[in-house]
Amino acid sequence: MGKIFLYMMLFGFWANQLIAQGQELKIKIVDEHSQEAIPGALIQLKGSEIAGISDAQGTVTLEGLPLGKGTLAVSFLGYESQSIKFELPLPVDYLLISLHEEHEELDEIMVVSTRSSRTIADIPTRIEVIAGEELDEKANMKPGDIRMILSESTGVMVQITSPTSANASIRIQGLDGRYTQLLKDGFPLYSGAASGLSLLQIPPLDLQQVELIKGSASTLYGGGAIAGLVNLISKRPKMEGETSFLLNGTNAGGFDISAFHGKRSEKWGTTLFGAFNSNQPYDPADIGLSAIPKFNRFTFNPKVFMYPNKRTEAELGINLNYEDRKGGNMQLLRGNESNPNAFFENNESFRINSQLEVNHRFSESRKIQFKNAINHFDRKLSSGDYVFHGRQQASFSELNYRQDGETSDWVFGANLWTESFTEIDANLDRSYSLQTIGLFAQNTWDLDSKWILESGLRTDYVPDFGWAVLPRIGLLWKVNPAFSSRIGGGLGYKAPTIFTEETERLQFRNVLPIDPASNVLERSYGLNWDLNYRTGLFDEQLFLSINHLFFYTYLDRPLLLSEPVDEFYSLENINGFADTKGMETNIKWEWKDFKWFIGYTFTDANISNNGQRGVYPLNPKHRINSVLFYEVHESVKIGWETYYFSKQVLSDGSIGQEYLIMGFMAEKIWENFSLYINFENFLDARQTRFDSIFTGSIDNPAFREIYAPLDGFVINGGIKIRL
Repeated sequence: MGKIFLYMMLFGFWANQLIAQGQELKIKIVDEHSQEAIPGALIQLKGSEIAGISDAQGTVTLEGLPLGKGTLAVSFLGYESQSIKFELPLPVDYLLISLHEEHEELDEIMVVSTRSSRTIADIPTRIEVIAGEELDEKANMKPGDIRMILSESTGVMVQITSPTSANASIRIQGLDGRYTQLLKDGFPLYSGAASGLSLLQIPPLDLQQVELIKGSASTLYGGGAIAGLVNLISKRPKMEGETSFLLNGTNAGGFDISAFHGKRSEKWGTTLFGAFNSNQPYDPADIGLSAIPKFNRFTFNPKVFMYPNKRTEAELGINLNYEDRKGGNMQLLRGNESNPNAFFENNESFRINSQLEVNHRFSESRKIQFKNAINHFDRKLSSGDYVFHGRQQASFSELNYRQDGETSDWVFGANLWTESFTEIDANLDRSYSLQTIGLFAQNTWDLDSKWILESGLRTDYVPDFGWAVLPRIGLLWKVNPAFSSRIGGGLGYKAPTIFTEETERLQFRNVLPIDPASNVLERSYGLNWDLNYRTGLFDEQLFLSINHLFFYTYLDRPLLLSEPVDEFYSLENINGFADTKGMETNIKWEWKDFKWFIGYTFTDANISNNGQRGVYPLNPKHRINSVLFYEVHESVKIGWETYYFSKQVLSDGSIGQEYLIMGFMAEKIWENFSLYINFENFLDARQTRFDSIFTGSIDNPAFREIYAPLDGFVINGGIKIRL
């Protein structure tokens, strides 16, 4: 009897062991939103070699699993990887797993501003990229130009230089717009006389991405990048082709229509972009002066791509832009010309430039590139009896050679940059000619798996102003997959011209020409240090990323407008310096279909002249931005934005008010088209509500500096069509 009981015990134990080691788990993988099956997904039991791939119905069966708790690792291209906990036996027939589409990983985006073939994750230079859905969302808010795309980034402000014509420039980390270099596909097309209207004349529909480098970047592309650079990267043609249209309207009298087409074959490719943008004069404050001017603008950008063989590529493009922009007295702008003294400011401009780029690969690791751009810009500014009319001819040519090694990449190059401005029919001739010859070398060196060193040296020669030697260095420390840090710095310079924010506000009236005998190069050095951390929380359901940046820029003998002498102004290099220091914090939360971006910028900008230290004007010391976004992939987008600007010191010593901006955007997406609506600044924060923008009468206004929006609450909406 005892033996029988023993045999039964042994048999039961053996049977339980077989059952425990031989469990079967049925799994079905589906898309979270559409609930459609996902074939080809990889499923593996963590801590074992048990794995499988889902079939056409999205199902897979894993065999030989033990009873009890376990964790599955699930992954599929284009979807977020997941860790799924389970316990056998299941209370249901199969385990249903829903995958969420993958969020964009900017670390994997290839950038071109550093002339490197590396992704953001492997470049010591700190680069911010606005691309993909983020670029598309920002373009919804202001499809006629790129001001909104740039102004919502931490550390970047768009400064209005004309209150009635809405002319504007970019400020990075507290410095004037002339210290930021604006590029299009690596070509400096918007310098000198062409800079004043540039932000207003670039529609975003044909942009693939926008790359921002904050801090000194003159070593990369020469003078002008003391505060940083913005590189606008155009879309390139694809084999599958792309055709899109955008129609937009606003309650402020604005209308935008844009069209883009791109298509590539084996040997040829083309992109075509055209846009028409217009606005009726708009005065939300009802003060009799326009906050948004009356304008019509036409843009046409054709480009041809050639692929004669696998080693050679070439592209040739033309950019055409014409605009007639008139702001001022609302009665005059609406056609009532009964007042002969009515104030107005009219800007008529025409821009045409060519871009040529040829790339040839000697091998997978060796490449030579030639670039050339020729730019013609004509601007006529009139106000009453005063006329400022000038033409700028500029060119940029570069030849560079790149060699990529296993641990070290080199770039060597030379460029020639010419800029000639001719003032037409002027009593005070400010014509000038600048030439810059530059040589540069860059190296990126993988010291080991955790440390990457980047260094560069540029030497420029500017006739009449001398030599500029510009070293740059950067170091990336990849501590682990979650934490990294960058530190870097370099020297910069800017050649003097009459085109500054201060002279733009004066319409260049009575501004004396630059004198090479007394004016000198503005020289600078800058330092950046940032910390990056990202992680997944709660079983990878919540994603968190944090970036914190410290910055400092020192600008020696900046060029400032002097007090008038006999009603004439001169631009003088002061006996002193300007410096800006501060920090930026960016926090990003992602949970399922929700994203929350939080940013904070602290800027302490000062200027010292003849031993007297004061505040650098028009800089909010504190700025906070928050964007909460809900997106169901290829279905719905909803966004809520909040921006806070602290008080600002103006040039006359007065204090501008703090203000808060809020906006709401929604878009419904179908297969071939989408409808969107945007409520911008619905709290109606504008300077004309809490401060004045001019003194005197509207027929002879003396304008104060503009530190807050003027257009107030504006609603825009439209349709985007994709074929």
